[in-house]
Amino acid sequence: MRLSTLKTGLASAVIAVSALAGSAMAHNHGSYESQPDLVETAIEAGNFTTLVAAVQAAGLVEALQAEGPFTVFAPTDEAFAQIPTDTLNALLADPEALANILLYHVVPGKVMAETAVTLTSATTAQGQDLTLNLTDDGLLVDQALVVATDIEASNGVIHVIDAVVLPE
Repeated sequence: MRLSTLKTGLASAVIAVSALAGSAMAHNHGSYESQPDLVETAIEAGNFTTLVAAVQAAGLVEALQAEGPFTVFAPTDEAFAQIPTDTLNALLADPEALANILLYHVVPGKVMAETAVTLTSATTAQGQDLTLNLTDDGLLVDQALVVATDIEASNGVIHVIDAVVLPE
């Protein structure tokens, strides 16, 4: 269970990096077509180094640069910081487990916030469903709170979450 939690954390970090980068790029480019992809957006944001490192270690860069569209529920660097360093390093050394966690943070298709709040679940690229629940505090994705929404990239959208979520 601990390894699964770490794997999900790493996947979330990768997504978070993509999300923040997407936000920065959306503000710097006038049209959707000129926006960077999810990975470029994360790199340019500069606040998702763990997520980017995880995506690279898992061999998912090309997948997240594909046409899409994709929706990424991206954990922040702070979310990844909650994972013990030795656990995170072990996960980075296991590309298959890392990819499993990261793909749990990705939903095929473009799901904007106004639609996400109406859903109770979403099937991930990993194959399992995320639970979505609109509460008084905001939208929860599994147990993570969405803290920023609708960061658009050329091949999808990023929603930033405050924790790494893990598949069962």
